[in-house]
Amino acid sequence: MPCLASPFPAKVLPSSVLGKDFLPLFLRLFRRLREAKGIMVNTFYELESHAINSFSDGNYPPVYPVGPLLNLNGHEHDVVSDIRKDIHRDIMQWLDHQPSSSVVYLCFGSMGSFGVEQVKEIACGLEQSGHRFLWSLRQPPPNGKMEAPSDYVNPAEVLPEGFLDRTSEIGKIIGWAPQVDILAHPSIGGFVSHCGWNSTLESIWFDVPIATWPMHAEQQFNAFLMIVEFGLAIEIQMNYRKEFNMDACEIVSAEEIEKGIRCLMEIDIKKKEKLKEISEKSRKALMKDGSSYTWLDRVVQDMIDNMP
Repeated sequence: MPCLASPFPAKVLPSSVLGKDFLPLFLRLFRRLREAKGIMVNTFYELESHAINSFSDGNYPPVYPVGPLLNLNGHEHDVVSDIRKDIHRDIMQWLDHQPSSSVVYLCFGSMGSFGVEQVKEIACGLEQSGHRFLWSLRQPPPNGKMEAPSDYVNPAEVLPEGFLDRTSEIGKIIGWAPQVDILAHPSIGGFVSHCGWNSTLESIWFDVPIATWPMHAEQQFNAFLMIVEFGLAIEIQMNYRKEFNMDACEIVSAEEIEKGIRCLMEIDIKKKEKLKEISEKSRKALMKDGSSYTWLDRVVQDMIDNMP
């Protein structure tokens, strides 16, 4: 794949292009991208220079990296009800009492949830790791329904017996999570993530290392980018798949989770320095005369030049 510097396994492609049923449809859509006058991408040149350069040989429409486009004031829109204001305040107060870079944050996106067996393995892995944690635990929708997960009324029902008592000093279970504010908090030292692109860019922006645990859509590919192509993340799993409203084919063991969390919270200095450097570049990209600022200016100019 010319947009990657590294060889990649086909199994990290989205499930929809790995089977014969949907592949022809997606190929038609992909080919039609060539008909565009230009393609704006939510990334920045310093992160994906090889990919951007690979599209500059004249065989493709111009590609404009104009990101990272992040909703850094998301909490102002999310925290609208009194209940969410109270939840937000409670989470922030808890984080305020934790040492710097000591907490691992686990969140699997707006559609991410697990069955009871996997939840118990995560809980055991967390407890065995000994690290402080903030875990956004969501209840799966009913079988066969394409709905977003919901918050548990009583998380103890799906957690190992006594888990909440044993970890009360070092851990906190939440449902909905004000993610931007959490990642921005100085007590957060690592992020176990589904590798949705927004979450990935947010982790880079806030200089928080990721342990990858993708589920569906393009998340396996994003995990590959972060681990292999960029060298910015560590792996819990890279090829894990949990399709919407279906059980996963496998259970990730507590031992794998514990190992991943330990590697994440004790990440090697080279990865840490590399992430800090690319985090600084993500912010500079949006400043005046930064790379994304310049590319966006080029978008406007190209549109003016191509007006009839």
